[in-house]
Amino acid sequence: MQAQLPAGYQALLAADLPTEQQRLAFEAAEVVFGNPPPAWLAAGSLPYLKLWQLESAGFDRYQGLAVAAPVANMGDYFAWPCAETMVAGVLAYYRALPELLRLQAEARWVGAPIRSRTGLLRGKRVVVLGAGAIGQAVRQQLSGFGCQVRLLARTSPRAELHSRAELLAALPVTDLVINCLPGSAVNFFTAELFAALPAGSLYASVGRGTTTDEAALLLSLQAGWLGGAVLDVTATEPLPASHPFWTMPNVLLTQHTGGGQPYEAEGKIDQLLRNLSRLQTGEPLENQIYLSRGY
Repeated sequence: MQAQLPAGYQALLAADLPTEQQRLAFEAAEVVFGNPPPAWLAAGSLPYLKLWQLESAGFDRYQGLAVAAPVANMGDYFAWPCAETMVAGVLAYYRALPELLRLQAEARWVGAPIRSRTGLLRGKRVVVLGAGAIGQAVRQQLSGFGCQVRLLARTSPRAELHSRAELLAALPVTDLVINCLPGSAVNFFTAELFAALPAGSLYASVGRGTTTDEAALLLSLQAGWLGGAVLDVTATEPLPASHPFWTMPNVLLTQHTGGGQPYEAEGKIDQLLRNLSRLQTGEPLENQIYLSRGY
């Protein structure tokens, strides 16, 4: 990044500054790259700011903040890897890979009995919560497995389901739910929705952990109603060591690694540099967002 910055820009890395100097440097900056503490963004505290480039797609904790300078997020940069994580986790569940890995660690051969418990992703009836970039990538990847995929979104023309009532009607004939909702949809998937699913169905989540009623999810798993869960995100991260999810054999935790990809940091820096160039030439920013509007 430092080698490629346009003339006239000098980078200060927060990690290189004493803690007490970090906020002062932030308030004096013309460009901010990263996700600072929301408390640093008090009204009128950034008189020199010309560009704020987030290094995430999500910006829930900044919604409603008043920032005079243009703000950009990472857009769909994480969509494809997040979708791959969901598909990989779901496949692992159906093909009994977590159990097989535990047996491998024990050097214990079970074989034939496991074959009778394996399932197929092929042809599954799927509801994807959210019709944004991640939801679209999930649909594209699942198309190769011949899945019947329906997306839920209130207004998107790409979605087949547009209301809670329509979702409730669809869930009884759904094998798999993949939650890609943003953090604004707090506790969207409730006990009522878990109960509407058929026994043995699978729940996966890659949006934000707060969009799932985790108490209801845990009860459904413990009761044996839900077959399993693939969770990239949880309401509290890191997940406390005492949480039951850690020891449940039908729960696969991918620890918020879903967006990971080769040269991830370089890709973020590339977007920062492109937006700096656009700022200098007066062109619209890539992936500009409006915190006051929530999008």
